[in-house]
Amino acid sequence: MSLIVNGAKVSAPADPRTSLLDLLREELHLTGTKKGCNQGACGACTVLVDGERVLACLTLAVQVDGRAVTTIEGLAGADALHPLQVAFIEHDGFQCGYCTPGQICSALGMAAEAGRGVPSHVTGELAAEVTLTREEIQERMSGNLCRCGAHNGIIDAIHATLAAEVGA
Repeated sequence: MSLIVNGAKVSAPADPRTSLLDLLREELHLTGTKKGCNQGACGACTVLVDGERVLACLTLAVQVDGRAVTTIEGLAGADALHPLQVAFIEHDGFQCGYCTPGQICSALGMAAEAGRGVPSHVTGELAAEVTLTREEIQERMSGNLCRCGAHNGIIDAIHATLAAEVGA
């Protein structure tokens, strides 16, 4: 059993009870993914598995056997930050930065969901293309908490970067 983490093949942990979060942080030393509540309520541990957002604290590492996991460390290129990371800086989308990796990974997964036409609670017309308005982004990002109160900057950064890709 193995998985791909940020493009590198990684062996599954010996203990099948190991969460994806613990594998990333404790065994692979990828500490960008944060342990917040460890109960799936805050979103700080959000990573992408085959492009879909997943709460790493609630996912066993063995569940992602053969799949591609992307953490915040895997988003930036060798010479530049990911455009969403740049937008978080430009729009003051973080204060302490603890939730930022999960917010960014979640936003990318959210944009992919919207691009596939997956509706949210506030989507008006279920059969129409999804438009990432501020209200739509706020609803879709509601599972990612920021205890510092940087939500407005987070939404601004996401809207400025991803809304054009999906529709604004």
